[in-house]
Amino acid sequence: MLLVLNGPNLNRLGLREPGVYGALTLEDLERQCETWGAELGDSVTCRQSNFEGQLLEWVQEAQEQGFGGIIINPGALTHYSYALRDAIAGQQLPVVEVHISNVDAREEFRHKSVTASVCKGKISGMGFLGYRFAMEYLTESQG
Repeated sequence: MLLVLNGPNLNRLGLREPGVYGALTLEDLERQCETWGAELGDSVTCRQSNFEGQLLEWVQEAQEQGFGGIIINPGALTHYSYALRDAIAGQQLPVVEVHISNVDAREEFRHKSVTASVCKGKISGMGFLGYRFAMEYLTESQG
């Protein structure tokens, strides 16, 4: 069972900067993740919050809730949330950081991730497919 977490502003997919993030919505992404999970033989639960504390709690509770791995797109929290970094580091599950856009080809402040160093890996710039790649990795690493 995989947990997909999306952070601040990802609820605005399809409306916010479609030239960067595309025209598809968060609902489209969640449906796609559920479909990919089923194809991989794993169930997927998707959650989104604009609130740092909520994301922290979901990360902290994931293992107790039976999840085997976490895929997280922290949004802007990627670049400054030491609290989120510590929550990821302080739990046992493998975590893969995903970004829809290529953050390294964007504004300078987006080049640094404080969360990536405590994740198993980081996927950036592959659009929604980045979530699929993360699912494949986590599904294989669980088996």
